[in-house]
Amino acid sequence: MELRPHRVIKRKKTKEIKVGNISVGGNSVISVQSMTNTLTTDVESTINQINSLAEAGADIVRVSCPDESSTQALKKITKNVSVPIVADIHFHYKRAIEAAENGASCIRINPGNIGSKERILEIIKAVKNNNCSIRIGVNAGSLDKLLLEKYKEPCPEALVESAKHNIKILEDNDFFNFKISVKSSDIFLTVKAYQMLSKICNYPLHLGVTEAGGLFTGSIKSSIGIGQLLMDGIGDTIRVSLSSDPVDEVKAGYEILKSLGIRSRGVNIISCPSCARQAFPVIETVKKLEKKLSHIKKPINLSIIGCVVNGPGEAAQTEVGLTGGGQDNNLLYLSGIPHSKVASSEIIDKVVELVEARVKKNN
Repeated sequence: MELRPHRVIKRKKTKEIKVGNISVGGNSVISVQSMTNTLTTDVESTINQINSLAEAGADIVRVSCPDESSTQALKKITKNVSVPIVADIHFHYKRAIEAAENGASCIRINPGNIGSKERILEIIKAVKNNNCSIRIGVNAGSLDKLLLEKYKEPCPEALVESAKHNIKILEDNDFFNFKISVKSSDIFLTVKAYQMLSKICNYPLHLGVTEAGGLFTGSIKSSIGIGQLLMDGIGDTIRVSLSSDPVDEVKAGYEILKSLGIRSRGVNIISCPSCARQAFPVIETVKKLEKKLSHIKKPINLSIIGCVVNGPGEAAQTEVGLTGGGQDNNLLYLSGIPHSKVASSEIIDKVVELVEARVKKNN
């Protein structure tokens, strides 16, 4: 389904960088990221989780490297996964050097806790030698002490000043293959910081509301913050931070992009909340269809509407549609055209059959 003109987002064109084989910024698609929650030293579990995330659609996956055993594990991990790996580094600059040497495609460093300028220079040397990129990851919860003394508390100005300081260090040392994030758990602080940063630099921005919470609350907070920035044309890669299965982060990320017409993956189900007019159990039907259609990766729009008030109109906008009808005469549509009647007991099988056939036809 094509976007109408008023729905087109004018995205700011930033510098294009490489994270392994994935382009970030420029004209590249907005990539979706997640992070493992396994012990990185548990190589088998970490590889399995990364591959599960890749299967769910993750373009880039980050792993935490708190010690040398973790950075050594990257050697095997990076050889057994299909997506580029970002090494998450805090406090110990030597971990960043080891990660670059052991196969990481990008090093995420937090300027507030990585240490002196000299240590950052050592990291720059290592990433240059190993064709690695960097993410400057500024976080409201771990700002440099001098900035906290200056601003008294985390604020957009403090986050942006931290980013500017570290941008200058990288640029002064002839390194430009980096992206930036200025995250907070506060939506207003996050959005304002990214808006300010976008005005003064042309490097790709990694969006996210950090420590957003559980699956339900975190998805809502992230949708508001990330969604507002994307609608402003800001952002080149996203990570939805959830206290949940990392696969949920990928799913939520795609739902945000899908809702804005930016990028689609899998079945987009348009469904009504149900009411007394429903001719079949809409909520249960949608739950079952989500599970049975979760294997589909190609984008396709499916409408599941319980009655004729909005059903035909929604069906006209989707590849496959279902409208509830009286006396167990529900109506299936293909590309807005009535296709066949279906009994409520047969809805799941018939809809799955039509969706899979349409996906196969479009391949």
